[in-house]
Amino acid sequence: MWNKRDEVPSSAAANRSVQPEPPRPALPPPPHGVREVVKEPPSTAAAIGSSMIIRGDIFSREELYVDGELEGKLELQHRLTIGPNGKVKAQIKAREVVVAGSVQGNVEVSEKITIQRNGSLIGDIKTAGIVIDDGAYFKGSIDIVKSPPIKKPETAKIEPPKVEPAKVESPKVETGKVARVSA
Repeated sequence: MWNKRDEVPSSAAANRSVQPEPPRPALPPPPHGVREVVKEPPSTAAAIGSSMIIRGDIFSREELYVDGELEGKLELQHRLTIGPNGKVKAQIKAREVVVAGSVQGNVEVSEKITIQRNGSLIGDIKTAGIVIDDGAYFKGSIDIVKSPPIKKPETAKIEPPKVEPAKVESPKVETGKVARVSA
């Protein structure tokens, strides 16, 4: 159908064995104090690929990785990661934001925002924590707010029973009378 070939493979090609690629050694961890730059989406995040252009509002309860173009409003309950190819012009509200691409717009983050090396953000930030790496670009204002208190799971309170003082009745002794006790 599509450039089908009805050729019989030559004996040299048929005798060629395919050998599996040897396992690659694991990369060493980055030096202390150096973070890895985001290059690909986390495996559990929804993704907007580098060839995608989206205009509109996005509301999500899961992580989102943006490596394409986005214009509008973003509101997430989890982490938003702007990849190195990501270009976002939006009002952003999320729990955590990582910027490796470019963002234009105000950002409100309940926990922490990180602008990585080669990342840029033009707009105002309202956050509980911020990290701006060397080589990152930021233009705007920063409003540091207290992080929301961590809610501890409520446990049933066991109160000790109320103890009332014991009532002791003393024997009635009449005055002026002598009691005789026989032994």
